[in-house]
Amino acid sequence: MPRSGRQLRIAAHGYEAVIASIGATLRTLTFEERDLVVPFDADAVRPGYRGATLAPWPNRIVDGRYSFGGEQHQLALTEPERAHALHGLLAWVEFEDRLVLDDRVVLAAVILPQTGYPFRVEVEVEYRLDAEGLQQTVTAHNVGADAAPWGAGPHPYLVAGQGCVDDWTLLLPASEVLTVTPDRLSPVGVEPVSQHPEWDFGSARPIGDVFIDHAFTGLIRDGGLAEVRLTAPDGHGVGMAWDERCPWVQVHTADTPAVADTHRIGLAVEPMTCPPDAFNSGVDLVTLDPGATHAASWRIFAL
Repeated sequence: MPRSGRQLRIAAHGYEAVIASIGATLRTLTFEERDLVVPFDADAVRPGYRGATLAPWPNRIVDGRYSFGGEQHQLALTEPERAHALHGLLAWVEFEDRLVLDDRVVLAAVILPQTGYPFRVEVEVEYRLDAEGLQQTVTAHNVGADAAPWGAGPHPYLVAGQGCVDDWTLLLPASEVLTVTPDRLSPVGVEPVSQHPEWDFGSARPIGDVFIDHAFTGLIRDGGLAEVRLTAPDGHGVGMAWDERCPWVQVHTADTPAVADTHRIGLAVEPMTCPPDAFNSGVDLVTLDPGATHAASWRIFAL
């Protein structure tokens, strides 16, 4: 068994993807043999959260503490350097196969009641390829007796083409950005991107040496879809689109200056159903009642 789990390959219309069962992770995605996401080896321990499915919350819960239903909860601090609970509870869980076809796979896992999250939620993750790219859908079903807080998102690192993040052009149609503290990246407040021109990519422009690790909202949509586009100097690129179920998107320039092999090699684009620390702020947080379901999806495609 490879370290990243079972390898599920799907292909259609020039696209090919490999899904690793641990974390229902998008390990590779290519179009006509061109990488659209930063890949990793099947027998590697997945680097961080690269390609993982994030649930029952994306991003951070500050100090790992929150209150829900009149009860206080304390989660494990899985981002110890900043003392936060990061990216949910499923990233290192082995998903089971529900359906495996040539162009579609469905995997599932159950979040069991545990310290900090005493709720039972079944999570189904579908990856499907068609002529418009790769669509991922995450569906939660509350199979427990109590209402549960819920949020979800993906964690792909997009690749436009040759070079690195500095060389690529970004189009990010967002009018607002969530500012954060410089040390712990804890949320501060939502502000217009016009007040932060370094993060204003409402018109496509080169990223250059700009550092980004922020959530954006006020997304400008066309036909109900928000769309991020990342292009290389040769005109090739990659895009990502999603609907109103995800009113937020986290963007990160993958800065790891101490590790040259991964420094700014891809741009993380993470549509999210809720913002960082939503378990405390309540902003766009889904309350999943017993028996209820919630689904959100996003699509990655070649340019």
